[in-house]
Amino acid sequence: MSYRKKHSGFTLLELLVVIAILAILASLMLPVLSTAKRRAHGTVCSSNLRQLGLAAQMYWSDNDHRAFAYRGESVDGGDLFWFGWLERGGEGARRFDLAKGALHPYLGGGGIETCPSLAYVDARFKLKATGAAFGYGYNLHLHGGLVGPAVGIDGLANPGGTVFLADAAQVNTFQSPASRGNPMLEEFYYVNDFERTAHFRHDQKATAAFCDGHVEQAGFEKDSIDDRMPEQWVGRLPDELLFNIRVDP
Repeated sequence: MSYRKKHSGFTLLELLVVIAILAILASLMLPVLSTAKRRAHGTVCSSNLRQLGLAAQMYWSDNDHRAFAYRGESVDGGDLFWFGWLERGGEGARRFDLAKGALHPYLGGGGIETCPSLAYVDARFKLKATGAAFGYGYNLHLHGGLVGPAVGIDGLANPGGTVFLADAAQVNTFQSPASRGNPMLEEFYYVNDFERTAHFRHDQKATAAFCDGHVEQAGFEKDSIDDRMPEQWVGRLPDELLFNIRVDP
């Protein structure tokens, strides 16, 4: 009996061996868990854009198949945009109202406006409103730029090859707390063929909803990645996915 009691615990060497084995297993599991997390984020993002794309189809059907405006009137100390109302004021302190967005009546609520891969809590992320507002950008060419005129969606030469919304962000160096010496990432609300506002945050790909309703990932235009924060993969989508607004004869 006394012999069994004397040897009932682990020796120091045995504990060190167990700890080493657990450390090896953890190091093997971390890449697997990281990959699984990235895939889960990609799935959520695709689902978000699919729902936004379906909402757009309903909006277009109710509005003579015309694209909606990127920006509307100024009201109540703020501005109406396609995604909602944003108060004017200091960065990170402005109020935001998602319910004023063009697609909101077709969505029945929120929760799909931000991509989980856009790191809102990162120290180098600069909020535009009091919280996360919108993480997807509207193809500005669908409304003829910032002021229009709007494009007829049913007149697109290739709806399945024309982006409607895509992962978006911008590198900011001109609004506090961002500066030239402290570039920061922020959410952005449109994409086009000449500004670096598409965000290739899914393993160097951007998830996009197209005008025919399907969702897929797209790569970036060659040499378009913003070198102020190259690790964030902010750049431009290929021109042919954006400026494809020819009308069928």
